[in-house]
Amino acid sequence: MQAFLKGPSAISTKPPAAKEKSGAGSSGEGKRLKPIPWVEKYRPRNVDEVAFQDEVVAVLKKSLEGADLPNLLFYGPPGTGKTSTILAAARELYGPDLFRQRVLELNASDERGIQVIREKVKAFAQLTASGSRSDGKVCPPFKIVILDEADSMTSAAQAALRRTMEKESKTTRFCLICNYISRIIEPLTSRCSKFRFKPLSDKIQQQRLLEVSEKEHVKISSEAVSYLVKVSEGDLRKAITFLQSATRLMGGKEITEKIVTEIAGVIPRETIDELLSVCQSGSFEKLEALAKDLINEGFAVAQLITQLHDVVVESGDYSDKQKSAILEKLGEVDKCLADGADEFLQLVSLSALVMQQLTHN
Repeated sequence: MQAFLKGPSAISTKPPAAKEKSGAGSSGEGKRLKPIPWVEKYRPRNVDEVAFQDEVVAVLKKSLEGADLPNLLFYGPPGTGKTSTILAAARELYGPDLFRQRVLELNASDERGIQVIREKVKAFAQLTASGSRSDGKVCPPFKIVILDEADSMTSAAQAALRRTMEKESKTTRFCLICNYISRIIEPLTSRCSKFRFKPLSDKIQQQRLLEVSEKEHVKISSEAVSYLVKVSEGDLRKAITFLQSATRLMGGKEITEKIVTEIAGVIPRETIDELLSVCQSGSFEKLEALAKDLINEGFAVAQLITQLHDVVVESGDYSDKQKSAILEKLGEVDKCLADGADEFLQLVSLSALVMQQLTHN
C-alpha cells in the first residue's frame, strides 16, 4: 500500500519540479534577453560619460569631490543630455541604495500644479538627510529635487517654488530642466546657477553612434552615420533612436543613407527639386497633382517647409526679393500648420506663391 502511495507521488512530484526548473531557466533567459531601448541602455551612468558639456561636468565634479552644490537650471535643445547629467551626478553622489530616498524627480507627465509644489515638494524638502552612505563613503547632507520640463509648469506653481527654494536651502537642492529659459519666471532663474546645454557637435555624435553600432554589431556605412547626424540636428537621442529603428528594419544587413532617409521621414532632395521645377513650369494642374502625390506618399508638410527653407536660402538662382517673399510665406504656412490647418491646402497655397515668384521673373 505504501509503495502504491509512494509511486504516484514520486511520479507526480518529479515532472512539476522539472517544469519549475525549466520555467526558471526560461524566465532567466527572458531576463537576460529583456529588450531595452538603446537610448536607455547607453544613457550616461556617471558624469565622465556625459559628452560635450564641459562647464556643467566641471561644476558637478567639484560637488562630487565634496564642495557644495548650488541650485541648478539646465536649459537647451532636447537630446543634449540635461536629464542624463543630473541623474548621473545624483547616482554618483548617493549610490544605488540612497538614490531613491534622496532624489525626487517630477516630469511634465506628473501633476505639478501649485498644490503639488505646496504639499509633495515642500514635504520632501523638509526632510533632513544624513551625510553617510551604506558603503561608508561620504555623502552630502542634502537631497535633490529634479523638476524636468520646468517650462511647462504654471506661473503660480513656479511662484510657489520660490519660498521653498530659499527656506529649505539647508536640506535640499533644486535642479530645474527646461528647453526654453524665457518661460521660467525671473525670481527662479536668479536663484539658480544657469547652464546652457549646446547641441552636440557632429564629431561627438558620430563618435557615439559608432560606439553604439560597434557594441550592437550593426553594419552601417560612413555616409549613413554622417546623414544620421545631419538629420538629428544635434539631438543624440533622436540619432540613436533612428539607428535602432534602421537596424530592426534591415535585420542585420548594412544600413545605408537611403534607409536613414526612409526612417527619419526626410523628403528626398529629388522630390523637392521636382516641386520647384513644376513651380517654374507655371502649370497649376501639374502642381495640384504633385501636391496630392506628396500628401498621399505620407510626407509631412512641416518637414517639407524645413527642407525647402534651406534649399531656397542656399540657392543662388533666386533674387533677394523672391527669397524674402517665399520665406515670409513659409513662416505663415508653418504657423497655420501649428494651428491645425489642412496640410494639402497649405501646400498648394505655398506652392502657388513659389510659382508666382518664379514665373513672374
